[in-house]
Amino acid sequence: MKTFKYLCLFLFLPLGVFAQNTVSGTVVDDQNLPIPGVNILIEDTQRGTTTDFDGNYNIEINNGEVLVFSYLGFKTQKISYTGQSEINVQLTPDQSQLEEVVLIGYGTSTKKDLTGSVTAISEDDFTKGNIITPENLINGRAAGVTVKTSGAPGSGSEIRIRGGGSLNANNQPLIVVDGLPLSNDNVGGGRSILSSINPNDIESFSILKDAAATAIYGNRASAGVIIIKTKKGTKDFQVDFNYTAGVYSLMNEIDVFSPEGFRDIIAQERPDDVDKLGNANTNWQDEIYRVANSFDHNLSVRGQLFDKIPVRLSLGRLDQQGIRLTSQFERNSVSTSINPTFFDDRLRINLNANYTRESNRFADGVEGAAIRFDPTQPVRDPNSPFGGFFEYYDPNNNNEPLLGTRNPVASLLQRRNVTDVDRFYGNLNLDYRFHFLPQVRAVVNFGFDDSSGSGTNELSRESINGQRFNDGTFNGSFSRFTSDIRNTLFDAYLKFDDDITDDISLRGTVGYSYQEFQNESFSTGETREEAQVDDSDVNTLPDVVLIGYIGRAFVSFKDKYIASYSIRRDGSSRFAEGNKWGTFQSAALSWNISDENFLEDSEVVSNLKLRASYGETGQQEIGPRIIGLESFATSQPTAQVIFGGAPLTAGFPNARNENLTWETAKTYNIGIDYGLFDNRITGTLDVYTRDTEDLFVVAPVPEGSNFTNTIEQNSGTLNTQGLEFGINALVFDAEGDSDKFDWNVNYNFTLLNQELDELANDSDIPVGGIGGGTGGFIQLHSVGHAPNSFWVFNQIYDDNGRPIEGAYADLNGDNIINDDDRYLFRDPDADITMGFQSTMNYKNFDFSFNMRASLGNYVYNNVNSARAQFQFLQDNTALGNIPTQVLETGFQNTSDVIRSDIYIENASFLRMDNFQLGYTFQDVVQKSSTLRVWAGMNNVFVITDYSGLDPEVFGGIDNTIFPRPQTFLMGLNFKF
Repeated sequence: MKTFKYLCLFLFLPLGVFAQNTVSGTVVDDQNLPIPGVNILIEDTQRGTTTDFDGNYNIEINNGEVLVFSYLGFKTQKISYTGQSEINVQLTPDQSQLEEVVLIGYGTSTKKDLTGSVTAISEDDFTKGNIITPENLINGRAAGVTVKTSGAPGSGSEIRIRGGGSLNANNQPLIVVDGLPLSNDNVGGGRSILSSINPNDIESFSILKDAAATAIYGNRASAGVIIIKTKKGTKDFQVDFNYTAGVYSLMNEIDVFSPEGFRDIIAQERPDDVDKLGNANTNWQDEIYRVANSFDHNLSVRGQLFDKIPVRLSLGRLDQQGIRLTSQFERNSVSTSINPTFFDDRLRINLNANYTRESNRFADGVEGAAIRFDPTQPVRDPNSPFGGFFEYYDPNNNNEPLLGTRNPVASLLQRRNVTDVDRFYGNLNLDYRFHFLPQVRAVVNFGFDDSSGSGTNELSRESINGQRFNDGTFNGSFSRFTSDIRNTLFDAYLKFDDDITDDISLRGTVGYSYQEFQNESFSTGETREEAQVDDSDVNTLPDVVLIGYIGRAFVSFKDKYIASYSIRRDGSSRFAEGNKWGTFQSAALSWNISDENFLEDSEVVSNLKLRASYGETGQQEIGPRIIGLESFATSQPTAQVIFGGAPLTAGFPNARNENLTWETAKTYNIGIDYGLFDNRITGTLDVYTRDTEDLFVVAPVPEGSNFTNTIEQNSGTLNTQGLEFGINALVFDAEGDSDKFDWNVNYNFTLLNQELDELANDSDIPVGGIGGGTGGFIQLHSVGHAPNSFWVFNQIYDDNGRPIEGAYADLNGDNIINDDDRYLFRDPDADITMGFQSTMNYKNFDFSFNMRASLGNYVYNNVNSARAQFQFLQDNTALGNIPTQVLETGFQNTSDVIRSDIYIENASFLRMDNFQLGYTFQDVVQKSSTLRVWAGMNNVFVITDYSGLDPEVFGGIDNTIFPRPQTFLMGLNFKF
């Protein structure tokens, strides 16, 4: 029977061919703008085409056949062909999917089809204000995502998605820019891997959180993935100019004694040293900071070349001072995007090229010296041989420096530590839809990221910190370095997308990925007078190569029930033979409940989807060395032997662990996506648990078994559990009428808990080095507790509630107070984080603000523990200032108190990150051109009980930080 059917088909095929006609037309949106790339298929056939950049199409068709027009974000239309020579179509936006097209690994999807936990953040949702680096565009915008940024100009951030999930390996998420996964290694002299990317070039972020979403990136995805899409060309000519000016000022200071208070405390505690006091009144923290400014200019032009090729060109110039004296960050950027299509839009080319010159002046951390320096001494001394700065020295002994803290202002002004970084990055993406099989596309992606850094670090000859000669003169110091990092990528994959039947749709991806990382640096120390190299170091790290074979499939039944599966086979050159390869896979199911009959006509529930997934992701970022393979280190120049007039360089083996293998994270996730009242209220709810197995830890090895007594090894399991909730609400809807009030709010809530289930031999691992006393560690990795828990003594108090110095609870009852009596108390990570954003519009006015809250995060105040004792009023041969917290404790000696739990402080906070008020002038130069002027403020306020400078501290140990400034801003956005 089948043979007969095929024979009939063959016999009548010529008749069908002769009966075919050609129909053409244009597809536009609800604004009558042409839509490029619309899929046009003849129903129940394999024939189809797509619209070109102008929305035009033509296709051969038979009488009675049906044309199906489909495009993401719009409702699908079907039109029967009855001999028309032209069929023009206007697609209607599908409100349930509009603005829900999101980027996923190696492709796109709609929110409705997603099976994993993905948060999409578009340009309209970005955090506003003084945005210097891209990650701050999403700060506080997504549940489960935290961004912690230093106050240094252009500084990088600590980004965590669901807590990271590792101990010694990299906890930063994988960053993918236009299909190019970035290296997490920063080039020497650069601020961060993102500091050289202009935020004004970014169109959207997709944050992939669970393993169902991230497993397609396999080997680098265990800490989550952030996909960045940059802006592209458009058909219509458009010019955007953005200008922002900011004024930065110090928001808070560490409480130390004022000059008068210092004189009083010296008279009380050290009356014999009153004669060492000076006559000045100096606030040293005021002296090392300044009122700084920044200017940010960005110009972009979008349009078409030759009325055919969409192009975007962007120029950016940022000049940002830091509030710490001499600190500076400059960025000059040029980016271009060319996006032509050929062969009736079957071949799409995306070329992205970016060049950035980043210039930095780094300022040493002198906060510790500013806290300690005697406030009764002046900043400058006209009789000083050290550039006119006051310093402690013996003028009767060839200006011999005396022991004591150095002038922090001189330390900043007499050092010039400058770097330049040139970065060239981008990609070429070729996407071809086969003519004979339009359901299949072939994609090839070439990526590159090349960064070169160079710099010098020069200390003035007048500095007391420099090299001193016997005649009492000083020579300063000078060093220089170069650094190069290169990242190259080649991806090739096939994508399949087809409706197998009226009810079943199938999408699939199979491909190959190759990525190579190269890293080399060179540094020298040079004498100031002879300018010859007396010490040098060349550090060429082994190339790291990552290879991946990828596969993914989505199956949808009636658009209600969706299943997905992905698998990736990864190889890494970091590991030894036998451990190089790992397999990472995920499976997920979703159910669009709102499409069921019992909710189809609901006036309350407009969208409801249930998701469930399991997946595995890998981690191989364990530092720059390839720890699993044999490698050697060379001797230092000072240890070389001269042989035959030339230095003989010896080599000695590095430690290695040939058994080291992948760290693997296994995640279970259940989620709900919801929309209420015609999607005026939307949001998500996710609950997950993740076990990171074979943790990378540095643990002891038996004596003589390796070239060191501790080494990186796989041992341990870290469990992470969390709940994430997000809600977006259109409180008031202007419905397109600018005279009406429009108000949108977003709130997200995250509950996170981490606990170590297993470690090597169940042995605790001390971490978290601290200053003061004999130093040591204040944190501990211990089974049954959160990572980095604080390891402290339990302080005993007198009847008046005042701590007794050196008195701690004997927790093990052996009548001896030692490390066995230290216990684990709190940890640095918040139990709960929240974000709240609000945007209001009325007529031409707009007002927005962002707030964040963190609850249950604790900080070890090393500023007080290492300095707030009366013994430190004596600073070697001079006097020294101390924190006023000493008045609360009365402590005398830091060696007895530094590990007291009294210094573990609750650092929960509520912070308003920014607010902004703007007004938009319409039709400024020509019709449809706009000018928006605005003013605002960053770091508006912080409400916290933490006594230190700022409750947001990297790693949970506060031993002085570069403070986050308060910033007043104004700017304009001009479009025509």
